[in-house]
Parts: sequence; structure tokens; C-alpha cells
Amino acid sequence: MGSRDADIDFTFWRPTTVGAVLEALTDAGWSAVELGGRITYMVNDADDMHEWYDSAPEGVDEVLAVLDATENLPYAVALNVYHHGAGTGGMLLFLTGRTDVSFVPDIDRRLLPEAPEFTDLAWYLHTLVPALVAAGLKAYEAHEIRY
Repeated sequence: MGSRDADIDFTFWRPTTVGAVLEALTDAGWSAVELGGRITYMVNDADDMHEWYDSAPEGVDEVLAVLDATENLPYAVALNVYHHGAGTGGMLLFLTGRTDVSFVPDIDRRLLPEAPEFTDLAWYLHTLVPALVAAGLKAYEAHEIRY
């Protein structure tokens, strides 16, 4: 049978920050606070170790400071986001250079009701793209992959 993954790759006109993207998405109903009430984030370091951390919601400013710190610009960083109104979320992966950001809908992924083996990428695009245009979105590419 195999498994499926989905992702949306966003390209921005100029380097962006985790804070700027989160601010844009917050207006569209997204939050850094996941269903369990925690903030989950990752910093890939010089040893190429993908270290995941979590924080209380009141630590969001500190988390954003870490993710957007100058010393972390050469490394990929990630922040999980959640849409409480829709009951779904995923990982925002900010690649080095910060003009490319991938969204992986891996938290209670929305599926197409008529074809539940597929991710409802249209829903994610509808909620993410308009918000990210204000943050400097240049282009996007959406993928559904079966292994």
C-alpha cells in the first residue's frame, strides 16, 4: 500500500524570519501553540543535529529570538504551527538563506473527504497563501507523494 507525505514549498522575495511568518499566519487563525498547549521548535546546528525543543506558550518571544538569531541563520530551523479552529497543523521548515520555507501538514492532517488517501492541499493553500502574500510570498509549489 505505501505511505503518503505532503508538503508545500514557499519562496519569498527576500529572506524572511520565523517571527514575520508567524505574525502573518496568526491573523489567519494559526498559532505556535499546539493542541497540547506547548510550542515545539527545532534548530539544526553545525553538527547537523536536528534538536527539537518545547516551550510553554508564554515563552514564544524567546523561541522566536532563538529561531531568528543571527547565529542560526546558516542552519535550518523549524516551528510547528496549529490552526485551533480547524484542528490541524504542521511544521514550518525554514531553510538556510530564509527565502525558502516548507510546510509539512503532519499534525492531524486534513484529508479530502471524497478521496481520504489524499491530503486536502487546497484547504492548506487557501488558509496559508493569502496570509503569506503580506509577508512577501513570491511563489509556492504543493506536492503529494506516495512511497
